[in-house]
Formats: sequence, structure tokens, C-alpha cells
Amino acid sequence: MGDVVHFDEMFGRESAPRSLYEEYHHWFMAESSERLTSISRDAEAAFRRTGITFNVYGEGDADERLIPFDVVPRIISAREWARLDRGIEQRVRAINAFLHDIYHRQEILRSGRIPTEMIAENEAFLPEMIGVTPPGGIYTHVVGTDIVRTGEDEFIVLEDNARTPSGVSYMLENRETMLHMFPELFTSIRVRRVNDYTDHLRRSLAECAPGVASSPPVVAVLTPGLLNSAYFEHSFLADKMGAELVEGHDLRVIDGRLAMRTTRGHQPVDVLYRRVDDQFLDPLNFRPESVLGAAGIMDIYRAGRLTLANAPGTGIADDKAIYSYMPTIVEFYTGEKAILQNVDTWRCSEPDSLAYVLDNLSDLVVKEVHGSGGYGMIIGPAATKAELADFAAKVKKNPGGYIAQPTLSLSTVPVLVEEGLAPRHVDLRPFVLMSPERVYITPGGLTRVALEEGSLVVNSSQGGGTKDTWVLGE
Repeated sequence: MGDVVHFDEMFGRESAPRSLYEEYHHWFMAESSERLTSISRDAEAAFRRTGITFNVYGEGDADERLIPFDVVPRIISAREWARLDRGIEQRVRAINAFLHDIYHRQEILRSGRIPTEMIAENEAFLPEMIGVTPPGGIYTHVVGTDIVRTGEDEFIVLEDNARTPSGVSYMLENRETMLHMFPELFTSIRVRRVNDYTDHLRRSLAECAPGVASSPPVVAVLTPGLLNSAYFEHSFLADKMGAELVEGHDLRVIDGRLAMRTTRGHQPVDVLYRRVDDQFLDPLNFRPESVLGAAGIMDIYRAGRLTLANAPGTGIADDKAIYSYMPTIVEFYTGEKAILQNVDTWRCSEPDSLAYVLDNLSDLVVKEVHGSGGYGMIIGPAATKAELADFAAKVKKNPGGYIAQPTLSLSTVPVLVEEGLAPRHVDLRPFVLMSPERVYITPGGLTRVALEEGSLVVNSSQGGGTKDTWVLGE
């Protein structure tokens, strides 16, 4: 991508560390490279022992991999975080209001701010949710907002993950590893805690319990099972919350309540943190062949006798075409301009935009509207002519299935390599918990890093790694 200059978060002009990193850099320079390399290997071994892996799906069977962890932290100042915190809260409140609106009065469609066909013809829109209000009015109990940085004060939202955002277990394990490996750093540098996330998650889910709930509410985590790519996380979160980890065959509807099988017989469930997609939740209402959910679960949910987190139908807010309307959505529901900006986005469903995208494919990033994990996309500047031609054919065949964005100059944070420190591109996924009582945003979140030099793809499924994210105290 030529000689593009990227904003490096650790080093400023003439390779001097920025004030934010001075204390860490001083410590780093005093450490021997042998010790740091040895600790990196120890961290990898610890992750293997713990089972912190994920599955990558290819042509054959799933391939289980370790997510690489880099020991150099990413540091964010209290001032920077305060702005991000305000912007993220504004955004998730607007998304929740948008979801309620499109499943009820659809005021934003009536106003003409969003074309009706963007919702009506969208496969992520769930007609079964029309007229349904979840307990407490919360649709987005857990949100992951992907943010990139392009300059000193330039933070941009790349996408919203309002369905089933993953990665929080890696954030927590990264911090645990850093605390264990480098305790002296946390003595000298004031870093805000993230380790209480699961306490906040348990509390937040309980605050969303339906009116018929037990006291205290019974929370369970629904997993598709051991072969799912994020199974480690499902198990990890259930364990840390003290909640039962259940699969579809453990659940049944009894006397108008969802119940789970236990050693003491079937016990009612009040809040189900489900990591199963909408279409597999209920064979009576969705895919009849599904064994991942429970028959009748949507009926008791619609009756207000169960909380599903996140609510079915939230996938419409993950849609990358809807994302392009987020500044409008924020202003419509909050009456304020968006604090955090979007990436400029061309909707290929619009003829003028399609023509522009096809003419400039080699300069753009083009993504599937419903794609995730780095799949179904192309980064124009890094693609071959043959790859561009193949992708152009896909876009022409189904224009409504794609959006395009400029290739952003993502910020870099150094990683530890054999020669010392080397810059690599990063993004950030803060995790947000929402209940009728509050919005809680983890100070920091998961920093994903593209480990290949020059690569902009940070997804774990595409070879990316992770870093611990430090938000400094006031």
C-alpha cells in the first residue's frame, strides 16, 4: 500500500515513546530480550494448558488453533477512554431504541430516514419479533463495538456486533496472563480493572429477568456444543458466572417455563444467555431439524416468561448496510450528533455506488453485508488482478449483498519479534453490557492485532492475534 504513514500509538516522531508509553517503554528497555521471549513462550504454553483455542472452519474438519498472544500491551489514556465510553454508550442506546422501533411502530421508516426495503427485504429481520417487547425493553444485553484508530484523536466505529459478540474470554485471560507474568508493571502503572467483567455480566443479565423470575434469577448459558468455534468462551463465562452451561438436549418447556435438566431434576431458567443463532433456537418456530435449541422456547419468550440474551432479531443491527445509516439512527433516537464517526460506506445496492465500487475496486475494502470473521471480503490494495475480477463478478451478481469502504490507515502498536519491537495494525472491541438499570462498558476491551507485517486483517480466523488493553486510571 505504498508509503502510507500510519499513526503509531507507542512511538511518535524520531522513534521517541509517546508520554502515555514512557513508563512502560523505560521498563521494556531495562528487560532482557531473552526474558521477554521466554515469558512469551510461557504465556503460549499456559494458553495451551488452559485450552484457549478456537476452531477455524475450512474445506474439511474444523482446525483447532491457539490465538497468538502478544505481551506488549496497548495503552489508552483516561481522556481518550472517557470519549470512547461516551460515544459507545450513545451508540448502543440508539441501537436498542432502533431495534424496539423496527419491531413496533417503525417510526424511522415512516420518517423516510431509512428505506423500508432495507428492513423488509433483509434476511436478518425476524418477523416473529414484531410486537414483542423483551423483559426490561432490552434487546442488546451484550454488544461488541469494533473501533479503529486512524490518528491521534481519530477513533472510528468499524462495525457493531449486536448478535452474539465473542472474544471477551480472551480479553480476561490476556489480563490474567499479564498480571501473572509482569506483576511489577501493575504496581508502577495504574491500569483499570477488567477482571470483574463476569460479575457485571451476571448482575446485568439478572437485572433483565422476566416478572415470573425466581429470586435470585436463574441464569444459564446455551452453547451449540463442544465443536463450536467459541466453545471455550461459553464454558469459561458459565464457570466464572456460576451459571449452568447447557445444550439444547438439556432444555424443555414445562408448565409454561423453560427448564433445564439438573442432578435434582428439571429447574426453571429465567435468563438464557444464548450463543446459538436465531434460526436454531426453536425447531417449532424456525428450522425444524435443529437440535441446538428447545421446542417452544420462542412461545414462552413472546409470552414474557423468559429472557433471551441477546434478543432474537438483533442481527439486523449487525447488518453492514444498516451500519451505513448509524449516524442517522443515533441522531433520530438520541437527538444528538454521533460522538463516534462511521467509516464512509458505499451500498452496492444503489446503482451509482455500485458503479463507483466496480471502477475503484483496487482501492477499496468490500464486505458481505452479513459477513463476519474476516470472511467474504476483499482488501483491494492487497488483492491480485484475478482476485479482483472474481470478486467483481460476485458483486455484480448480488449487489445488495455487499458494501464498500475506503482502505483505512489503521493505527499500529508494536509487537515483540526476534529483532525487538515491530509495528502491527490493531483494532479494538470494547464489550458493553446493557440492562434497564445501566450501561456498563469494560475499560479497554479486546485489542486484536494483525501479526503479519503490513496486514490489515486482525481476525483470529485469518491469523490475527490479541493484546492486553490498558486503560490508565485518572
